[in-house]
Amino acid sequence: MKQLFHPSLYRFDQAQPSYWEATAGETELRNETLDGTQSCDVAIIGGGYTGLSAALHLARDFNVDACLLEAGHIGWGASGRNGGFCTMGMTKLSLQSQLKKFGVEQTRAFHQSQADAVNLVRALGEDEAIDFLPQGDCEFIVADSDAHFAGMQREVDIERSLLGLDVSLHSRDEFREIGYDSPHQHGAVAHRPSFALHPLRYAQGLAAAAQRRGARIHPRSEVISWRKEGDSHLLETASGSLSAKQVILTGNGFMPEHLHRGVRGRPLPLQSAIVVTRPMSADELREKGWHTENPTINSKHMFFYYRLLSDGRFMLGGRANHIGDPAGAEATYAELKQSIANMWPQFADIEYTHQWRGLVCFALNFRPSIGRMPEDKSVYFAYGYHGNGVNSATWSGRELARWLAGRESGKSILPNHLPALVRGRSPRFPLAAMRRQYLRLGLGFYRLRDYFDW
Repeated sequence: MKQLFHPSLYRFDQAQPSYWEATAGETELRNETLDGTQSCDVAIIGGGYTGLSAALHLARDFNVDACLLEAGHIGWGASGRNGGFCTMGMTKLSLQSQLKKFGVEQTRAFHQSQADAVNLVRALGEDEAIDFLPQGDCEFIVADSDAHFAGMQREVDIERSLLGLDVSLHSRDEFREIGYDSPHQHGAVAHRPSFALHPLRYAQGLAAAAQRRGARIHPRSEVISWRKEGDSHLLETASGSLSAKQVILTGNGFMPEHLHRGVRGRPLPLQSAIVVTRPMSADELREKGWHTENPTINSKHMFFYYRLLSDGRFMLGGRANHIGDPAGAEATYAELKQSIANMWPQFADIEYTHQWRGLVCFALNFRPSIGRMPEDKSVYFAYGYHGNGVNSATWSGRELARWLAGRESGKSILPNHLPALVRGRSPRFPLAAMRRQYLRLGLGFYRLRDYFDW
């Protein structure tokens, strides 16, 4: 596999030393690699939320024979490493850009789909008895300055009046009582529905549910070659082969671009890193002025995302360097810990127990991509969640399952059923081999914007 980042990020045989891996719990999940020659109706490449949701919905709702191949263990990629934010916002287009390009109706449809996606995750947790430790009932976006708060207030008015979103605005004093206090806290906006969860427990729970419903899930089964023979696709792994009439290609930040030219040079993986503290008692948290379990981000362009975990630990994540080497990762962890001390002086001397990293996926048009290949309409894809994959990928997998099942029955309502903002494939990056350099320039640009607050 040709990879943009350092090889240490692509060790499919190694789990990240994350808090999630350490607290994954027990799941009744069969971990059988693909062996021998097999066939199915729909083959799925990638065992993250998109692929697992597609497998579950194809098997459970449409009785379609689906088989999923994952290169690592279930939850090896971003679905087992992320911050556990089940929140709205899988695009980096500004609200003004969304309205200008797509109009009020389609922008409203997109935001409604995001709310539906959050509710879908909750429903799957209940219906499939997935113990993913839900926390909170909203996402807070915290203003980093008075000017940011004024801008958020203007946007809230649009979100309420034009889009019908459930948002509420809280002054600095109000948020001090319901959220936390900090020199960088200037009020906040709350978005509902949103909540936090244990992302690896959720991924493994989806896999177990898909298996119970009849889907075949094969971890440690990296696809090493893919070719078309007549109207069938042949996927080969180190120990087996799988033939299928249709294929769903997923992967997001870890997209295996080398397998299909239709996605080559289109995703922009971006490294993200997370640190987690030791547990704190309820008395200690009260003393430090921390009140909320809701997932939270700040309003900077290079924002941090953070939350209190179910056992009283504090977690913070942010963007990492453009190389992905272990030395760079250590520098990023140190920067994140220093940022905590700067933003919350009450946490300056806290001890840390876990630190890890992974990849999120951006796109040139700052939009998610859901569709099928113009070059081969039997191949479907979904990627580009822009750091918001928990609910977005789950919803995308379900929509792909509906699309494929409807196509088989002759009753497909997709893709026009999808909001226009998510339809189709993102543009290819010019000189795609230079994406790391583009990333370096982009990160530098947004750091400058934050420094000068423009």
